[in-house]
Amino acid sequence: MADPMKIRAKLSGDVAEIKVMMSHPMENGMRKDSAGATVPHHFIQNITVEVGGKMVVQGQTGTSVSRNPVFGFKVKGAKAGDKVVIKWRDNKGESRSDETTVA
Repeated sequence: MADPMKIRAKLSGDVAEIKVMMSHPMENGMRKDSAGATVPHHFIQNITVEVGGKMVVQGQTGTSVSRNPVFGFKVKGAKAGDKVVIKWRDNKGESRSDETTVA
């Protein structure tokens, strides 16, 4: 399983600024290894973000996203203490879910 995501959720007024770094190799299928063989595709396809039990972001990514991607979101209506849950699933069926609270 992949390393835990690094998530920060900070409240400013009623807007939570959420930043997340996902640990993932994000291979685009075009790179060659030291033996000259093509490294197969391996990338995050789906991302969801829930704040306070409500889905606020649902997105898809592709092969053009860099290794260990960082994403940022602003969510209006959040409150201090709301639980933030971020999930991803990649093209090989691997997935990860991590959470934090809005501070």
